[in-house]
Amino acid sequence: MFAEAYAMGTAPGGPGQGPSGLGMFFPLIIIIFIFYILIWLPQKKERRQKEEMRANLKKGDKVITGGGIHGIVTNVKEDTVTIKVADNVKMEFSKSVISQVIKKTS
Repeated sequence: MFAEAYAMGTAPGGPGQGPSGLGMFFPLIIIIFIFYILIWLPQKKERRQKEEMRANLKKGDKVITGGGIHGIVTNVKEDTVTIKVADNVKMEFSKSVISQVIKKTS
């Protein structure tokens, strides 16, 4: 008896039942777009500014490393920077460690 009643109804998921393919992915596309605008673009801009700052380092700039060491740039090479930390104390760092330039020389 139940089998006959069930057989008379339409099959689940039949034509016209579910959302279209684009309608199903539209919220996901919107979320990815918002994620791109709010997260990826600002990070890309910040990364570009840091690369530019590191490329423009020159002798006499006051800098802070990623580890928090403050010093004055005494020598700039292709991939490294020598920083004077105290009297008679010079340390050589990779340019990628420099996180901030406090004061640029003119």
